[in-house]
Amino acid sequence: MEKQSKIYVAGGETLIGAALLRQLQQQQYTNLISPHLEPPLTDGKLVAEFFAEHQPEYVFLAAGKSGGILANQRYPAELMLDNLLVECHIIQSAYSNGVKKLLYLASSCSYPKFAPQPIEVKSLLTGAIEPTNEAYAVAKIAGIKLCQAYRQQYRANFLSVIPANVFGPGDDFSSEGSHVIPALIRKMHDAKIANAQFIDIWGTGTPKRDFLFVEDLADACILTIREFDDCSVINIASGSGISIQELAELIKQVVGYLGELRFDTTKPDGMPLKILDTKKLQQMGWEPKTSLRDALKITFEWFLQTK
Repeated sequence: MEKQSKIYVAGGETLIGAALLRQLQQQQYTNLISPHLEPPLTDGKLVAEFFAEHQPEYVFLAAGKSGGILANQRYPAELMLDNLLVECHIIQSAYSNGVKKLLYLASSCSYPKFAPQPIEVKSLLTGAIEPTNEAYAVAKIAGIKLCQAYRQQYRANFLSVIPANVFGPGDDFSSEGSHVIPALIRKMHDAKIANAQFIDIWGTGTPKRDFLFVEDLADACILTIREFDDCSVINIASGSGISIQELAELIKQVVGYLGELRFDTTKPDGMPLKILDTKKLQQMGWEPKTSLRDALKITFEWFLQTK
């Protein structure tokens, strides 16, 4: 991928897509297709016309609706259908228009609920998925398998990455759509403003997660599309975990909330443990540049400035 290569980031206005565009610009890639030109990606005809007109050489597929446990419980059909349509239309159009390389961003919820830790790519489809996000996870698995199918049948250079729990500036801080970090930031900020004595947090607080700053993810994606050809799926993560309770305490410090954190054990936890194996990227010399505390501070500052 040369600095002048024509690059399309599908979903360029999403959390991950926007970070990819920022990183590409910082790394002096100069021929980026504007996200404002992007058609509705669930419309196959418009997507095909878009690819025929703009002829991208490299594609990052970061589009598709997502959400936390609440959104997955309320809107499973919407999340599943949107992701299936988007990945089918873009992957087919990329192949039909001779895209040199495509990188599809899947999700760590694609892994089995009780996969051995740290989770290796070989664990895909070896066990049952966590029920709280099953519909979304099945759609993301379909994207991985579709890339592999095009690779097998047509020798298309399409690969997938599975990121850890991603957060950062541009995240969804809404009550229904947010994942755990933006949800906790907003809840604690609102409680601080209201001088609330306590807040309730879903679950027991014991599950452990691997959290990755979105700018670090974008950097790793660019390295992956440039350097990897011999494997079809790669994990991108920090390689270390933190419990939801420890995370909540850290966010409490960053936000400056002084109240009590109460855990509602009647609410679901999701997967008990989800840490991704990152040997392939480590062998390339890649590691995250941003500490979790610093990344949380940057995210909170963005929230204050924009929300």
